[in-house]
Amino acid sequence: MQEARGAYVWDLDGDKYVDYVGAWGPLVLGHGDPRVLSAVSDVAKRMQVVGTGHRLEYLAAEAVLEAVPHGERLLWSNTGTEAVQVALRLARAATGRRRVLKFAKSYHGWHDTVYAGMSEDDCDRPAAPGGAGQSTSVLDDLVVARFNDVRLAERLLGEAVERDIAAVLVDPVMSNAGVEAPSPEFLSTLRTLCDRHGVVLVFDEVIAGFRIARGGAAEKYGVLPDLSVFGKAMAGGFTQSAVVGRAELVDQVTAGVVHAGTFNANPIALAAVEATMRALADPSVYKLLEQNSSEFEALVGGALASCPGSGRFNRVGSLLQYVPAGGATGLHGTGGIWTTILEGMLRRGFLFMPSGKVFVSTAHTTADIEATAEALDRLLRTS
Repeated sequence: MQEARGAYVWDLDGDKYVDYVGAWGPLVLGHGDPRVLSAVSDVAKRMQVVGTGHRLEYLAAEAVLEAVPHGERLLWSNTGTEAVQVALRLARAATGRRRVLKFAKSYHGWHDTVYAGMSEDDCDRPAAPGGAGQSTSVLDDLVVARFNDVRLAERLLGEAVERDIAAVLVDPVMSNAGVEAPSPEFLSTLRTLCDRHGVVLVFDEVIAGFRIARGGAAEKYGVLPDLSVFGKAMAGGFTQSAVVGRAELVDQVTAGVVHAGTFNANPIALAAVEATMRALADPSVYKLLEQNSSEFEALVGGALASCPGSGRFNRVGSLLQYVPAGGATGLHGTGGIWTTILEGMLRRGFLFMPSGKVFVSTAHTTADIEATAEALDRLLRTS
């Protein structure tokens, strides 16, 4: 691509596409939101990265903490992968334990310590690495459970001391594994079990946070974790992440827990964070996101449903996922007829992701979504 504005991108030939990739999640407000660009342009003329404290560290932090129900303290980092590692280090320091309970198929970044247990076959058994070149020596630190399986969680966390479990790491909506919403009792049961057995509850909200609600999963589901990891949507298209949560956990960085990084709180990214979070404080943003997402589900999902056996869309807020009929979704691709849809819609001027995830923004219009549904209907009738 050579240009991106609002809900559209243009390739090197100048061809225009309606963009449902959305940079893999950050662009809740669409490409090039003028409020974000104005804030970034202003600070970029004054400083880029300084290696000392600056006001935006605090202004941006206050804008985030104002939104998050359990937000007492915040640590800045650059990417979701880095911030997850910070959160787990805080949990291990607080508990004196080393192992992490995660859920099969969930993705928490590319790091060796968490990119594993990517199959249901790994539940309550040694986790397999997610790819080549990974160190297998760290995988003993993982205990793998099954999302929404309350009984298995009760059994594994009932043995938290014996299993040396320091943290539960959970994506509240399985953003990279089919956009599966939590059952009514699942997150609250995790909260109760973590309290009972002295385990730190960490929500990985790198994708879902600030997209499914201004206050993230804690607001949407009414369950407060000890720590949340945020990224993507918080900076409106710039690189920034954060660990947010209880003061006694985060404050450990002043007492021996190492958290470092030259660009962790660089002024340009934090200008984007403050501007984005101030924009997201307007309730009309989430009203419009819900309207656009529900229209996509109804119209584009309706076109899909008109072709028997084509699959469906799962949706939580403005996060959608194509699910093939009788098939499975994946981090890097999905089954069913999605490849046909992906290629056919690209030729018609609509950009989707190989994984089948769909990111809708406030920049999309009803006309965009209607055109998408019409193009998909024509594609399915001629395929």
